[in-house]
Amino acid sequence: MAGEKSPSDFLLRNGMEVVVIPDHRAPIVTHMVWYKVGSADEPPGKSGIAHFFEHLMFKATANHAAGELDRAVSEIGGSKNAFTYYDFTAFHETVPPSALGQMMSYEADRMRNLVLTDDVIKTERDVILEERRSRIENNPQAVLTEELDATLWQNQPYRISVVGWMQEIQQLNREDAKAFYDAHYHPNSAVLVVVGDVDPDAVKAMAERTYGKIARGPDLPPRIRPVEPEQNTRRTVTLTDARVSVPSFSTQWVVPSYHTAKPGEAEALDLLAEILGGGNRSRLYQELVVKQGIASSAAAYFQGTMLDATNFTVYGAPRGDAKLSDVEAAVDAEIARIVKDGVCDDELERAKTRYVRSMIFTRDKQDEMANLYGWTLATGGNVKDVQEWPDRIRKVTAEEVKAAAARYLVLDHSTTGYLLPQQQAGN
Repeated sequence: MAGEKSPSDFLLRNGMEVVVIPDHRAPIVTHMVWYKVGSADEPPGKSGIAHFFEHLMFKATANHAAGELDRAVSEIGGSKNAFTYYDFTAFHETVPPSALGQMMSYEADRMRNLVLTDDVIKTERDVILEERRSRIENNPQAVLTEELDATLWQNQPYRISVVGWMQEIQQLNREDAKAFYDAHYHPNSAVLVVVGDVDPDAVKAMAERTYGKIARGPDLPPRIRPVEPEQNTRRTVTLTDARVSVPSFSTQWVVPSYHTAKPGEAEALDLLAEILGGGNRSRLYQELVVKQGIASSAAAYFQGTMLDATNFTVYGAPRGDAKLSDVEAAVDAEIARIVKDGVCDDELERAKTRYVRSMIFTRDKQDEMANLYGWTLATGGNVKDVQEWPDRIRKVTAEEVKAAAARYLVLDHSTTGYLLPQQQAGN
């Protein structure tokens, strides 16, 4: 890519990993701190504590008042945010390069110097509870997704909502927050990713002056979680709701991720998702939306970058007078066709081209580039994995795609969710 150079990857003395990706096409820089802790790492009975703590990180520290970071970013026309997922929590700012040192200072400060009082905990806990009501309880699709996750995963902690269960959020307290902070928010459990108009040596010097002064935390225990048992049943989850106007369905399977798969297997699943339902050139779109005209949407999705096993999903919704059952049957038929006949070499090559092209487009945006590296490093991967990803995709064979479909997309071992309008209850 023009303007983009190879990443620099190094460790600070306290164990914090730093990745710097120079990109001089615009005078901005994206600064992200990824902590290797997410909702799947929460203690039993404390669901929501990872997301809760993401919010608490914006409160006062021993050195800065609450809201000071927000004002500093706003005054220079920058942006900032944070997010929590199953395997990590990330904090990020996009600012002019001249402000990078200041952002590092703020992030390094709140890594260890938060002031957590009972009043702060109570106020922010109320915010989290309201967020859960608005994002989950008030959204039928979100309610169904939460129930689907709890059904798909029988033993793995991905079955628990990232936001947390309402009754457990209500019980979170200052002691829970302090224990979580002390266990997980240390430099040796974090990855710093800096992408933009910067010099790696200058970034390293800034990182050493800020993050490098923080004491190393306890050695991190292995992230060993409950293992998902072999699944041998077909399960369904149905939600009817008066707020739903168009019915839809999704079917999911437990499959390996890039971190748990055999060599080449996750790449084959990525290309299977691209061929089956990765866009308007995919089989599902062409057959159900264009040719048969029975679906308003039909697609497939594979979230490969996870620490543990992950899921492969197909979904669809009918159009006009078509029935949801017709859409589901047509999706199943396309899967069966790949399992039986595989994919042709030309189709596979076109899918590879689309997939690799999407990777190139990702590199055109600083925040997406930072996400790509941070997400990979927080889930057991490394810089080399990101760099070699396109070449591994190009090496996938048609037989490997067919084998992945035959091995994993077995309807008798799937979980399907139905979201139906109220009047379809009982149909």
